[in-house]
Amino acid sequence: MQRLIHDIKTGEFGRIYLLYGEEAYLRKQYRDKLKSAIIGDDNMNYHYYEGKNISIGEVIDQAETLPFFAQRRLIVIENSGFFKGGGEELASYLSEPAQTSYFVFVETQVDKRNRLYKTVSSKGCAVEFGIQDEATLKKWILGMLKKENKKISGHALDFLLEKTGTDMENIRRETEKLFCYCLDKEIISEKDIDEICTRRIGNHIFDMVSAIADKKQKQALTLYYELLAQKEPPMRILFLIARQFNLLLQVKELRGKGYQNKVIGEKVGLPGFIAGKYVTQASRFETARIREAVEACVEAEEAVKTGKMNDSISVEMLIVRYSS
Repeated sequence: MQRLIHDIKTGEFGRIYLLYGEEAYLRKQYRDKLKSAIIGDDNMNYHYYEGKNISIGEVIDQAETLPFFAQRRLIVIENSGFFKGGGEELASYLSEPAQTSYFVFVETQVDKRNRLYKTVSSKGCAVEFGIQDEATLKKWILGMLKKENKKISGHALDFLLEKTGTDMENIRRETEKLFCYCLDKEIISEKDIDEICTRRIGNHIFDMVSAIADKKQKQALTLYYELLAQKEPPMRILFLIARQFNLLLQVKELRGKGYQNKVIGEKVGLPGFIAGKYVTQASRFETARIREAVEACVEAEEAVKTGKMNDSISVEMLIVRYSS
């Protein structure tokens, strides 16, 4: 990351960059910063490729073409899948690319054993943008608030993160809504956040499983019907319920081994401030009950796929069964 920032600031660019990881907001932000720094508004010498059906031969032909009245030609390749397979020809070319061509690859996932990844890592600059931790996200949010001359309490900031999750693009979108809603207010309150910020489906699922654990069947079913009213497909809801129970199983087992919330979060891929909530929720279930619920989700999916049961009824019966 330090090298990437240095290159953008100084204009001393490497020939190849790979931006990858789960945090889409940062990937796109630095993709655009590199484009602006390397080539500016020169669209004559800029080429953008996206998707799985990119012709490597065409990319190489473009790279071998001298830039038109400029010093550089920039090629951006996004979501190609080449870093998981099929990029061998490009890896060979990038060992000695044309002196006037610059490459920026943008991918969500990579295989570090992949030949193209190894080539880019050795010849260029590979930067991973993972999910940001709680402290980083809070610092970023407070920075946005400061620019708008707004203030927020610690509790309200925690509540905002609970509402938005850790996706930076979603956080940015929801804070912009807050700024518009609180245009004449200096301090943003929890009430403002509750009224204007969109509730993520993940929060709905978490609350639904909490209601199941507390045997609050009516509340669990109400949350399910709300998701259906929002046009969420029943099978996606089932997938998220299964994911939730699977996470709870992992969390409960790790807690049983004596791990603290922060370590548990790191091991299962949850931010520390969210991991604590999962530890609390997991404590309300017996391990055998969670494992049984995971298996029941698999059975429900199979019943739908084999035509034995309607999808929405299948999920409803699952909720009724474990909230009774």
